[in-house]
Amino acid sequence: MSDRYEPTSDFLKLVIAERAPLSGAEGAEENLRRLIALTADADRANRDWAVLLLSQEEADGPDVREALLRAARDEDDIVQAEAMLGLAQRDASLALPFVQAALMAKTVAAPTLEAAALCAHPSLIADLKVWAEPSDDTYIDALAAEALAACAAASSPSEQ
Repeated sequence: MSDRYEPTSDFLKLVIAERAPLSGAEGAEENLRRLIALTADADRANRDWAVLLLSQEEADGPDVREALLRAARDEDDIVQAEAMLGLAQRDASLALPFVQAALMAKTVAAPTLEAAALCAHPSLIADLKVWAEPSDDTYIDALAAEALAACAAASSPSEQ
């Protein structure tokens, strides 16, 4: 038995193994539609993996954005965070309200901080200062510091 965190969907396992292309190949469009559908799957692991994979994909369009917006409201914090990152990569203004809300929570996921850096909005500075404080998680601290620097640079008149 494996301790690896995997989706239960055989299709998602094929996507992860790069045996079900999402672009540039025959059947890719149908595969992308299947991936989008799995972002709303009842199985949390399938949703998580589907949103992660969709976020990493370069595809964009109304169906992709709609799936990511829906996932940004998911009940699971990690699914939300992956969706925020996918949104921020496509349109920072779509991701910004979700990132603002997520930074006020008691915990923060790495993709949320990555999304905050991409949003690079001055409104995130105060909340990011809290997350950038030294903690026992140096990775999160570093991501928060990067996001804080991006937001500070965006608010500086000399950078505009």
